[in-house]
Amino acid sequence: MALASGLLLLAGAAAQAQDRMVYRCPGNLYTDQISSKEAAERGCKTLEGAPVTVIQSRRPEAPKAAAAASVGAASGGASRPAGETRVDPAEQRARDTDARRILEAELRKEEERLAQLQKDGGALDERGQPRSADRLAELKAAIARKEADVAAIKREITKLGNP
Repeated sequence: MALASGLLLLAGAAAQAQDRMVYRCPGNLYTDQISSKEAAERGCKTLEGAPVTVIQSRRPEAPKAAAAASVGAASGGASRPAGETRVDPAEQRARDTDARRILEAELRKEEERLAQLQKDGGALDERGQPRSADRLAELKAAIARKEADVAAIKREITKLGNP
């Protein structure tokens, strides 16, 4: 008799589990923890016939930068906001000088390429024949791109300020 009542309880639990609906809510959220009324209010749709596996994720750990800041504070150092790093002013000047040198070299190369394109941009080809309209359009587009590149490099150099 006890065995029969135990089986009835298990059968009832299985039926109740089968009655629970799985909903797909906006934002690609899947849940079986809401009622049909709540699902309708949220705009969720019932999933039928498709097995759904729900995996619980772990809570994210504390960021390492915050942990490092707390270690620095514990060791007597001044605590800084997370993500802030200090660079020695002399090292920063050296970096800026290197960046300026690289940008100026790149500017010279791009200006030379632009001058070559402008020189090649004439209406005649190498044999003295008129260029096709397609070739002229390609050259004009290439010149426009090079001019934009030169202007962008000049803007980057001005952002660095005076040496």
